[in-house]
Amino acid sequence: MVRMIGLFIVLPVFSLFGDHYSGSTPLLIGLAIGIYGLLQACLQIPFGMLSDRIGRKKVITLGLLLLAAGSIVAATSDSIHGVIVGRALQGAGAIAAALMALAADLTRDEQRTKVMASMGASIGFAFILALILGPVLIGWFSLDGLFWLTAASAVLAIIILHTLVPTPERCQYSADTGANLATMKRLLGHRQLLRLDMSIFMLHLIITAVFFAVPLGLRDAGIASEKQWLVYLPAVLVAFGVMIPLIIWGERKAMRAVLLLCVAGLTLTQMLFAGPQLLGFDAGAVWLFIGITTFFCFMNTLEALLPSLVSRLAPAAAKGSAMGIYSTSQFLGAFAGGAGAGWLYGLVGQSGLFAVVALLCLVWGLVLRGFQPPRKMTTHRRALSTEERSRGKGLMVELESIPGVEEVVIAVDEGVAYLKVDKTRFQEVSSGG
Repeated sequence: MVRMIGLFIVLPVFSLFGDHYSGSTPLLIGLAIGIYGLLQACLQIPFGMLSDRIGRKKVITLGLLLLAAGSIVAATSDSIHGVIVGRALQGAGAIAAALMALAADLTRDEQRTKVMASMGASIGFAFILALILGPVLIGWFSLDGLFWLTAASAVLAIIILHTLVPTPERCQYSADTGANLATMKRLLGHRQLLRLDMSIFMLHLIITAVFFAVPLGLRDAGIASEKQWLVYLPAVLVAFGVMIPLIIWGERKAMRAVLLLCVAGLTLTQMLFAGPQLLGFDAGAVWLFIGITTFFCFMNTLEALLPSLVSRLAPAAAKGSAMGIYSTSQFLGAFAGGAGAGWLYGLVGQSGLFAVVALLCLVWGLVLRGFQPPRKMTTHRRALSTEERSRGKGLMVELESIPGVEEVVIAVDEGVAYLKVDKTRFQEVSSGG
């Protein structure tokens, strides 16, 4: 969370002050915002695999040092090109997979899902907190000051890692959290998972594009940069009140309908943002607040639902690989959103940018129409005894015969069996036996 706050903190303010750098153009400002996502997408899986070989904490420390180095480069740069290099270095510290693997090493199997969920929630909280802190702190510091704070956050994260986080007895690949290249080839042919990967790509493209243009719109509406948090904070609070009922409705009755509703809501949001200029009137602060609040309602709902769906749809013993593809798609979306928003803003202006994003949302909705939600299944990770490991097909047949078990994968090297189960039926049998 400390690391992600540092990465996100410039997002709500960079487009407001990026033109202060020499050589700035809208395209280069957008590239500076989104370039970290490209490096994250390319390097997080290799870093995760490297952590299997040399240790989690070594790789995580390396990633945090890259974040600090990139922040210092950006903080000391006078040109937009120097900031782009700094942001790229920040993104090169791609340690999400290594952090998940460390969490897997330190937790019991039965607590694994809760820990992964809490890590995902911490990233969401970091994003919201950065939206509030960025505009507040820019009133006290320059962009250079925010980059120095990011460098400090990387140092603080290293201190936390080596003083508060236990060192695991051993590092071991786990299909729960690790990425397997052979498995990825199979997952890339899974149409329902690909729809979710495309969804997180589109969502983060839109998030990055919106926070390129919306701060500029708020400034034009007379809201100073250091006061823009007064718009974001109530919008976030209102959005939580809408998000929770939507998630409950989706989980209980109509997941596909909720996903399509969210995409339709994001399309409407882009039309709200584009409408004033296209129709020839100025968007006031109230109009923008309505648009931002609507955006947060549907964005937060999708951020909560999509990773849960990926986890449930992924085949047994392929959750880590499925999440690797999903996370890569997310970071690529952030890169495309930043660079694309800068290019479009310079080419067709703010209203044109939002109009193009609205069209992309329509395409997204058409692709998502074919999505079929998974049944309520979960992956159960069962440790195997030495005797069970030697039983081969006999153990497979025995596990498959347990009521509620839909799929079994035995990972002999890990010493575990991955069971994809109907949780209610499976719990009833196990608790009774």
